[in-house]
This record gives sequence, C-alpha cells and structure tokens, in this order.
Amino acid sequence: MNPYFDIIIRSAAVYFFMLIALRLFGKKELSQLNTADVILILLISNSVQNAMVGSNTSLWGGLAAATVLFFINFTLKKLMYKFPKFRDFMQEKPEILIHDGKIDFKALSKLNITHDELKEAIREHGLEHFSDVKLAMLEIDGNISIISGTKNLRQSHYKRLKRTKKSIG
Repeated sequence: MNPYFDIIIRSAAVYFFMLIALRLFGKKELSQLNTADVILILLISNSVQNAMVGSNTSLWGGLAAATVLFFINFTLKKLMYKFPKFRDFMQEKPEILIHDGKIDFKALSKLNITHDELKEAIREHGLEHFSDVKLAMLEIDGNISIISGTKNLRQSHYKRLKRTKKSIG
C-alpha cells in the first residue's frame, strides 16, 4: 500500500474521532479552557500523531497529514454552509441560560455550567446581578453572550462582531 494513502486514511480517522469526541463532550469545552483542558489538548495531539503518520516521521508525512486535516475541515465547513440540515446535525444549537433575569437551571445543569461561571460571564459584560440580564446565551462556539436590559449594549467579543458584519453585508 502507498505510505501516503495510509497517512490519508489514518489522518481522516483521527479527525473524525476528534470531531465526534468534541461533539459528545459539548461546546462548553471549546471556549472555557482551564489548565487541565489545555494539558488534555496537548496530550491528545501528541497521542494521535503516531496514529496519523504511523512510522513515517518525515517532513512529507507530516505535511500529508496536515493537508488531509485542512482538506476535511474545509470540506465540512462548505457542506455545513450549503446544507442546513447537515449543519444542524454537526453543530449544537445556542442555549438560553438567562431570560429576563430568570436563570434556566435545567439548561445550566445539562451544559455543566456552574453558578460561578455564569456569574463570571455577566461580570465580564459589565453587569453585576442576574436581574440585569435580558438574555444570556451559550453560543455554538462555546462563548456566553449577554444582552443587558440597558440601552448601552456592547459586544465584548470581536469575533462575534466580525461574524455579525458578515451576515449583514
């Protein structure tokens, strides 16, 4: 068998394994990384390296594996853009955490978000009390977005502002 074909198959298998694992463990894990999470990511990347390239530790083997990962990621993003049902299958939906100052404890429990984490998110948005929150959502990227009841709305994440501009224009 062609050694590069073997790398393609192995890299694709690892990519889809990681995609499924992240889907199962939830979107909160993507955004709110603590020290243990960073260590886990580093160890996972090290542990799956050999699974992708096998005994081929050459530059070309590594580049072949990286190319496969970029290609799969690019293809999946195109498919999710073109086919909304596929996107719905691949991505979780945003979740309401607070509505008009009322905390949805079932959602927090389901998403494993603690009271302290939610309190920290509202403080990051310049608010002091849950009652000041008109809407708090756990977004599909794992960030918590907050809209206050005041007229001085602001977004604290440039990433979201950029996405909003794209969807308008």
